Amino acid sequence: MATTPSSQAIATLGGGCFWCLEAVYQRLRGVTEVVSGYAGGDAATANYEAVCSGRTQHAEVVQIHYDPAQVSYAEILDIFWTIHDPTTPNRQGNDVGPQYRSAIFTHDPEQAAIAAASAREVATQLWDDPIVTEITPLEAFYPGEGYHQNYYNNVGDRNPYCSFIITPKVNKFRQRFADKLKPVS
Repeated sequence: MATTPSSQAIATLGGGCFWCLEAVYQRLRGVTEVVSGYAGGDAATANYEAVCSGRTQHAEVVQIHYDPAQVSYAEILDIFWTIHDPTTPNRQGNDVGPQYRSAIFTHDPEQAAIAAASAREVATQLWDDPIVTEITPLEAFYPGEGYHQNYYNNVGDRNPYCSFIITPKVNKFRQRFADKLKPVS
C-alpha cells in the first residue's frame, strides 16, 4: 500500500470540488491530513485558474493521508462512492467540466485491485446508472493553492457554496458513517 515516511498510507480521489471531499475526509477517524490539489495533468498547468478552464486534463482531487490500522483503503472508497455521484461524466451537481470528474488515482497495484473490485460492487448495489469513475495510476499530484486548503473548516457556512453543497455532504457522512467519525475534541 502506498505509504508516507511515517508508515501512513495515501489515497488520491477526485469527486467534484475538492473542498467537498476534503471536508468529509477530515472528519474520518484514522485520517491525519487531507491536501486539496490536482492530478491527471502536467505541472505547467497545475494551478486553479488553468484547471478551471477545463483544458488542462487535471481533476480536482484530495490526497488523504491515513493510518491503515484505523481505517482501510476499502473503507475510504466506501465513503467516496456515497458522497459524490460516480455516474455523471465530468460533472458533480452544478460543477461541470473534466476537472470535476469522478476519479481514483491509485498509488500501487494493490490499490488498483481494491478500487476495481469496489467499483464493481458499487455498480450493483448503490447506483442505477453505470459507474464512470476513472481508475488510473497516479502519475503526479500537485498541491492546490494555500487558500484551498482546509477551506470548509476556515470558511464554513459563510460561503453559500459551503452551506448549500458541502454542509449537506458532511451531514450525510456524519449520519451514514457515525461509527467512523473522529472523536470530537
